[in-house]
Amino acid sequence: MFIQQLYTGCLSEAAYFIESEGEIAIIDPLRDIDTYLQMAEERKGKIKYIFETHFHADFVSGHLDLARATGATIIYGPNTETNFDVHVAKDGEQFSIGQLKIEVLHTPGHTLESSCYLLKDPNGKDHCVFTGDTLFVGDVGRPDLAQKGEDLTMEDLAGMMYNSIQKKIIPLADDVIVYPAHGPGSACGKNLGPNTSSTIGEEKRSNYALKAGTAAEFINSVTEGLKEPPLYFPINARINKEGYEGIDAIIEKGMQPLGVEAIKKAKENDVILLDTRNATEFTKGFVPGSIFIGLEGRFAEWAGSVLPFDKSIILITEPGKEKETIIRLARVGFSKVEGYLSGGYTTWEQSGEASDIIIDIEADEMAMDLPFDDNIMVLDVRNSTEFANGHVKDALNIPLNDLVDPLNMSAIEEEHNVYVHCAGGYRSVIAASLLKKEGIHNLRNILGGWGEIKDQEKIKTEKEPAVLN
Repeated sequence: MFIQQLYTGCLSEAAYFIESEGEIAIIDPLRDIDTYLQMAEERKGKIKYIFETHFHADFVSGHLDLARATGATIIYGPNTETNFDVHVAKDGEQFSIGQLKIEVLHTPGHTLESSCYLLKDPNGKDHCVFTGDTLFVGDVGRPDLAQKGEDLTMEDLAGMMYNSIQKKIIPLADDVIVYPAHGPGSACGKNLGPNTSSTIGEEKRSNYALKAGTAAEFINSVTEGLKEPPLYFPINARINKEGYEGIDAIIEKGMQPLGVEAIKKAKENDVILLDTRNATEFTKGFVPGSIFIGLEGRFAEWAGSVLPFDKSIILITEPGKEKETIIRLARVGFSKVEGYLSGGYTTWEQSGEASDIIIDIEADEMAMDLPFDDNIMVLDVRNSTEFANGHVKDALNIPLNDLVDPLNMSAIEEEHNVYVHCAGGYRSVIAASLLKKEGIHNLRNILGGWGEIKDQEKIKTEKEPAVLN
């Protein structure tokens, strides 16, 4: 018996590779499938099944490409309706992988088709359970992702999840290992714990949601304080349900080298210029109108949150990072990458075309400026909870994912001296690039963000206790 968790940190996503006697099952694969194919070759096995715990909203699964490449059967839980061939399993149905059995536990709540997969060892003992977005370490899946056409409130889905957990999860033995689909940082729950696996016993002891005594208590605890899901979630869920273009075709289309003239023409045609270099490199110089989302951060998540899916994209990357960028965009459903600037930003810089910059300043410089400039607007692009836990007095809070809303953007005017920051400096550069693209140029990016600002004695700060309580 061989089980390996394949964790992708920038998406907080876990896929699983299971092998016994040359037969292999993959659970919740990412869209780029080469890793699974390579592992299957190394294990001298054949991929027999692809198990999907539900229609994922935060990434595009690799189920279709993997099935095409291997002939494996795609398995979903009860209540699944798709536009492609799958095996819709019954609750309690079992599948054989060598000497192992995988049993379907239908656990609606996160979505209607959500299912966990209970793996039994060669002796028939429950060994581990792959819980998808039903149960996380320290949390449960969000119940507010009802799909189009489903007349369900989040309270309805939370009630279903309570019943699922009580009937299918709680009865499992304490030593059964819990393998969830996501870890810390994922937007698929409220506040996932720091680990990417656990046990049923540990979750019974420490998971707030499993401690709820009644359905009403559970519903209240999992819905209270739940933030709006990222805007790209319904797009990804639809793609996973309806099908998608193969990733090889997307890569081939995107790996087209382009020159400066093509970039200038793209700018005229409102094509998105996406710069994925490191934040410190971007602020020193970039193609005017470019949007920054650096590969060093939660790249795909922020791309899905701030970029339109219906526009073409041309990349400006560190040379050699073009393919990686295309793949990471494809993971969250972007398929319109039309090429990349050959040679990266250096090519543009050496062409003599005009460039733009974002001025970086230290927090202590902002501390010196604040008392003497009544026109300064401190723009904090952290989320509302981060902001409530401490912020610059009189700062304007527009979370980064809300900044693309024209109504929110209209609160910032050209005459303002905008000092923008986040927690550490990644999100603020994304925000600054969006502001620049909309014609707001009088701005400063605070290096180190709130992490540096909060230690400045000369900067007045405050909290919002009412929000935190």
